[in-house]
Amino acid sequence: MIAQEELEQVASHVTTHGLSEQVITELKSKFPGKHFTWCMEDDIHTGKPVYQAEAFSIYVVNSKEHCSVLTNDLDSASGYVLAETVVD
Repeated sequence: MIAQEELEQVASHVTTHGLSEQVITELKSKFPGKHFTWCMEDDIHTGKPVYQAEAFSIYVVNSKEHCSVLTNDLDSASGYVLAETVVD
């Protein structure tokens, strides 16, 4: 489960610090037990973000089954996909 407050904290951290390997490591430390993946926005072809900013979008995943799947249900979500948007 991902609480709305936690989602907002993740978004705030990324807004403040940007996306990098260091930020992913910081988030994993700050939110133990949650999975974080960093990719480019154009790598995601399905799903709808649960949070959007100019420089990134946040998707959440459900990993209850063998494979992780994108979801918009925060109650069943167990991790984050942070998708970087290239700003021209």
